[in-house]
Amino acid sequence: MLIHPWDTADENEWREWLAGHDFGELVAGGRGRDLPVVVPTHFVFDGDATVRLHLARPNPVWPLLEEHPRALLTVTGDYAYIRSDWNTADDPALGVPTSYYASVQLACDVRIVDDPEEKAALLNHQLAHFEPDGKRTPVSAVDAPDRRLLPGIRGVELTVTEVRAKFKYGGNKKSEDRQRIGALLSERDGPGDAEAISHLKP
Repeated sequence: MLIHPWDTADENEWREWLAGHDFGELVAGGRGRDLPVVVPTHFVFDGDATVRLHLARPNPVWPLLEEHPRALLTVTGDYAYIRSDWNTADDPALGVPTSYYASVQLACDVRIVDDPEEKAALLNHQLAHFEPDGKRTPVSAVDAPDRRLLPGIRGVELTVTEVRAKFKYGGNKKSEDRQRIGALLSERDGPGDAEAISHLKP
């Protein structure tokens, strides 16, 4: 991912943003393969350096993670298309369109979790995040029906070793241009426009 200096997100920015985003793509390359496997998935980030998730046992990603226990978790959001006639302070007919978006890429060491007790704990951790009202009975490694269901999944614990974060929101433009584009986004009010506006610095 190309990151210009004006698009770089500092650590506080990307950590705060990632705290509000829990769906991304796990990318595993394996060894000597033509293409990686890309898995869309929910996950829970602990805010420090650990990500936890689970996937179905038939998922094609497992052989790649076993060959080479490294993966990339990429999370992209708050995106908006910026029209060519918006993205210029001069002749609208000669403007160049662009995209505004936030993207965080976490390079990680991978530990596969197969122990039933560990998998139950991982699932309970995810449930606490995604279902804080707690209506689901805690997952058990020994009681039905979880004892029968747990073999159908494997857990993944990712340890973050490197982060690349990009917030591409016209950081190379003048403040008045960003404000003008923000006003146009507000007027359009399409999917993602409000989120993009929240990133526009004065």
